[in-house]
Amino acid sequence: MGNVSWQFKKFADATSKIWYTRGWQNKLFAGFTNSASPVGDKGLTLSWLQTLAAQHGGLWISLGMLPSNTKAAKNTDLNALGGSTGLLVQSPSDASVDEIPQGGLDTAAAFGTRIADITKKFV
Repeated sequence: MGNVSWQFKKFADATSKIWYTRGWQNKLFAGFTNSASPVGDKGLTLSWLQTLAAQHGGLWISLGMLPSNTKAAKNTDLNALGGSTGLLVQSPSDASVDEIPQGGLDTAAAFGTRIADITKKFV
């Protein structure tokens, strides 16, 4: 509800020893979020993830693509929700994981490729 799940928050809270020793300094971070509503406060969730990465001294990988925001745009297009900070996906609350819009899936695949390509530059 406008943030990461409690399970992820519990994980993040347990990283304080890693934070203190700078164990994730200069590591790569990226994030995604899904909600039932087109906005669904996804920006708050990504901002929280980006802040956690910054607190750890990490390097944030953005989505790196332009939004599909013309009159002709459809939810099957890449980045139909217009994210920049990370991957934004919207799927109806009564949909199964098999019903995520194709544009969201394709954007996720492209984001995964971007993360892999950037990671290769740091290896």
